[in-house]
Amino acid sequence: MNNLQYNVQFEKLCHVMRLGEIVGTPEVMSGGLLHRMYAIQTTKGKYAIKALNPQIMRRPTAMENYIKSEQISNIAAKHIPALPAQKCNDAFIQKIDHQFYLVFDWVEGNSLKPNEIYNIHCEKIGAILADLHRTDFSETCMINEGSGPAQIIDWNHYLHKGEESNREWVNQLLAILDNLYEWNAQANKSAKLLTSDRVISHRDLDPKNVMWNQDNPIIIDWEAAGYINPMQELTETAVYWSEDDGGNLEKQRFLSFIGGYKKRYGILKSNWSTVLVHGFLGKLGWLEYNLKRSLWLECTDAEEQKLGTAQVTATICAIERYAEMIPELEKWLDHEV
Repeated sequence: MNNLQYNVQFEKLCHVMRLGEIVGTPEVMSGGLLHRMYAIQTTKGKYAIKALNPQIMRRPTAMENYIKSEQISNIAAKHIPALPAQKCNDAFIQKIDHQFYLVFDWVEGNSLKPNEIYNIHCEKIGAILADLHRTDFSETCMINEGSGPAQIIDWNHYLHKGEESNREWVNQLLAILDNLYEWNAQANKSAKLLTSDRVISHRDLDPKNVMWNQDNPIIIDWEAAGYINPMQELTETAVYWSEDDGGNLEKQRFLSFIGGYKKRYGILKSNWSTVLVHGFLGKLGWLEYNLKRSLWLECTDAEEQKLGTAQVTATICAIERYAEMIPELEKWLDHEV
């Protein structure tokens, strides 16, 4: 393991970006699953600072991906309520002493917990997603290169590594091992079928990435932005906004989301079975990433390793729930659309 560490330098960052002098102590913000978030107050205002994960930033495509995602958020902000990163010296990403940052103006508000989400919220976000899917992003010059070559993740490799280090999720992973290979193969097949019909969008529009000030939402965390099949993102996001505390779906919230989208987007046409199976792909990728963190294969410190371990357990449960709900979701979509 190459154990890269965070090296956060708030005073240097504020000096480079001319944010003013820091007032008080920077506050750690909870909720980040990939990076570390802080709130700082300065003589010029309040800001949200995202210190980017050093392990992720060492990937060959990381910098290019972040630049593109911020270009997308800047264009999106002209059409929907979105929060792009601040630009300094013609760059969105700031590098100081080998640590990368994104800096945002502070937004007053809160993300909604499952028990705080109502039909009106689902309808409103559905409409925003439709507006986003209708936005012209041609000035980014991004090319729809498809989903890339199909790959089956070597789940046995992670299971054996987990057994060697006595990880607490071993039995959980073993119980669904055969299913993981099957879901992976099905998702790869559906990805190939859906590649030709794709738009540029947020790709991670779950409730934690929407801040609400009273009834006014603003979309944050654009780092996953890129090409996606619109109907795949519609169903995936509708599921996010329809889950209760136990991960069970509330039908009316789901239909409210679809309805809000339809009012702005128009007629919906798709093979819903193919679309829903594709939904496994992102979840399986997230599971693999957290297996790597839990096993110290891609991890910065003990805190992140602990987070990875917790996410492995949670993600396996989420994937199993999703597999069980697909037949019901298909019925709802066929009836509604």
